[in-house]
Amino acid sequence: MANPVQIISRDGMKEKNYAMRADTPMKAIVCFDAVMRTGSAVLAAQQLFVTPGAVGQQIRKLEDWLGTSLFVRSVRRLQPTEQALRYWAQVKPALQQLEHANLALQRSGEFDVHLSLPPAFANTWFARRMPDLTRSYPELKLHVSASVAPVDFQSGTYDLAVRHFDGQPLDLQVKLLLRDEARVYCSPEYRERLQLSVIEDMVRATVLYTTSHANWSRWLGQVGMSFDRLKSDLRFDQSEMAIDAARRSQGIVLTSPWLVEDDVAQGSLVQLFPHVLLTGKNYYLVHSNDRPLGAAAQQLFEWLAAAATLGPAYFSGT
Repeated sequence: MANPVQIISRDGMKEKNYAMRADTPMKAIVCFDAVMRTGSAVLAAQQLFVTPGAVGQQIRKLEDWLGTSLFVRSVRRLQPTEQALRYWAQVKPALQQLEHANLALQRSGEFDVHLSLPPAFANTWFARRMPDLTRSYPELKLHVSASVAPVDFQSGTYDLAVRHFDGQPLDLQVKLLLRDEARVYCSPEYRERLQLSVIEDMVRATVLYTTSHANWSRWLGQVGMSFDRLKSDLRFDQSEMAIDAARRSQGIVLTSPWLVEDDVAQGSLVQLFPHVLLTGKNYYLVHSNDRPLGAAAQQLFEWLAAAATLGPAYFSGT
């Protein structure tokens, strides 16, 4: 049988040999941690790719092993007990350290970087600049996910994310990438067909409304208009769909200039009016507070920050 590892402290003193008990229910502890982080057995199950029933079974197993109740159960939620809160405060740092050690070993010597971007931003601003990234760092193994869902950096799934929000602290490292605003665009054909030249002409237009970026009311109020005066509107749940409808001469869209760079450069969309709305939201680079960026992720971070300082014309040839 192998000898136990002897741990030497920084001051040279020998510490007690450490060996985890063979019956320690690690799977149950992972389920417990997921429930504490998400506040829900259902959300924990989704994160762990198991059923809520399996999570509940593991929680009961841990309670039996510890000899104490960890949650007060009600119909819709699990309320952690004082014992659960104290226990989590002690095991959470150990789980994080274990995850960091796993990731460091898994990614040692590799160039994998996992990046999450909003879908419309990924397909426009980032796609326009990506050829420059691949030329600059040909060894980079980039994994891109297009999503607006919150990123759980503790799980180790992602290294970096770009998010469109107000920049308020989220217990993450946050760096401003691009200041954002909203302007009105339509196709040249639509502008000419409806003779749209001044604000009052909007009564003849179809407004393309994006529920996820509902800024029309504020923009109209800023220019002295209201929805009551408008003829009709089409509603979409994604910016890309509304922009594509404007590209196809279906109406006028209010969106970020960063999402229509190529369309404006190619002439498929034109800015209809000079009025600009500051939405209060910008694009930010975010990453974990607790886990330092690896070398490849740091390269991507610096490239994104540098790319944001260069105008779209710099990447027109990519």
